[in-house]
Amino acid sequence: MEKVNYQIMLDKKIEAISKLGKRPRLLLHSCCAPCSSSVLEYLNQYFEITLYYYNPNITPESEFEKRFAELERFCVTAGYRDKIKLIRGCYETGLFEQLAEGLENEAEGGDRCERCYRLRIEKTAQLAKAEKFDYFTTTLSVSPYKNAQKLNQIGKEIAEQYKVEYLFSDFKKKNGYKRSCELSREYGLYRQNYCGCKYSKIYYEAKG
Repeated sequence: MEKVNYQIMLDKKIEAISKLGKRPRLLLHSCCAPCSSSVLEYLNQYFEITLYYYNPNITPESEFEKRFAELERFCVTAGYRDKIKLIRGCYETGLFEQLAEGLENEAEGGDRCERCYRLRIEKTAQLAKAEKFDYFTTTLSVSPYKNAQKLNQIGKEIAEQYKVEYLFSDFKKKNGYKRSCELSREYGLYRQNYCGCKYSKIYYEAKG
């Protein structure tokens, strides 16, 4: 299957939005402060953003809390305090454990990860639907370790299910990941060395 250039799709969407003269409401799923940094810098020009920190995959719970606190600190120090709203999702780690059952030995980026993406994106869509947001999307594609094709396909399917528009994107493009690293250094952000779940921690620790 031919790969879709989701950055071009985003460019066209933003061009259309810019002509409207108003900023649509966007519910942006956030996995952590570093990944959110460059995405916020980029999208804040065009959207009224609410960040949604929903990551039941993260273990232990202390790590979940640490990443949320760092996201909150970044929003304040980077000057977003009065520009965006930040919602802390429930720590529903049991949901992640249920979907990971039987896939414990899957390679990183495989079916277990796809189910995890779907869980977090669907939860974001549910909130976007309930609160009447114009769009929803996720910061996950800024990572070079995340498959933008898969993320956007999941987003498309869930958008059709909940009748809320998904903002197609590949935030690693146009030096998005590079910029996130620069902003992480500038603000002294905590950059974790694994995605979040215990299986990814084992994987990345083994890689050294």
